[in-house]
Amino acid sequence: MDRAPRRALVLVHEPGGGPAVLGRALEDRGWVLSEHLIVADLDRPAEFSPLPDGSGFELLVVMGSVQSVYDSATIGAWIGQELDLIRTFHQYGIPVLGICFGGQALAVALGGTVEAAPWPEVGWYDLDGPANPVGAGPWFEWHHDRFEVPVGAEVLASTDLGPQLFRLGHSVGTQFHPEVDAAHVVNWLDGTSDGYLAEVGVERHQFVADTMHLEQANAKNCGQLLDWFLAEVSGLARYD
Repeated sequence: MDRAPRRALVLVHEPGGGPAVLGRALEDRGWVLSEHLIVADLDRPAEFSPLPDGSGFELLVVMGSVQSVYDSATIGAWIGQELDLIRTFHQYGIPVLGICFGGQALAVALGGTVEAAPWPEVGWYDLDGPANPVGAGPWFEWHHDRFEVPVGAEVLASTDLGPQLFRLGHSVGTQFHPEVDAAHVVNWLDGTSDGYLAEVGVERHQFVADTMHLEQANAKNCGQLLDWFLAEVSGLARYD
């Protein structure tokens, strides 16, 4: 008997912020993705497409963003809707996987906090943590904020800056970006000035070269993270 495909709702906050490698890994494991683009124009971050109610989905994936979870003055009403949606999924036992901004939003929705970090992490970083189930990496980072996990959550990996991977029940948040490939990163760099990159200690061409070199290994790591999440955390193991 054929099984109906499993459906995942993917919240994409702005153009260029799609699930990429992570999305392809989900599709390879039998999932059908419904991507919802929240903000279509980065120059108008408060203008948004209202979020769906989430009915009919077995998984919520929340992607990254150039915005800050706490900056409601800039992004307006959609962040409140998103936090409510995350909270509803989690409370009804539907797993949530939050990536970077999505991990920060998950933390806040479940009772944690997000703040501006004392320094940014931009580039490829190894993760620490004896309980880390996804490996040291390196994993791709690009963020200026950091989260404190909710009460009861387990921090599974970290860097000197703070938590990088946490689990609370059937939901997981990352601070790193498992979804990237070279095309993804080049697209992000297109809107980034050399001055900014110099401030965060990144040389453009080396950044791309490092990503191209690590692209295949990262795709493998992303798949392993996803398999751990589906089998060990959410219980949504891949179909045979």
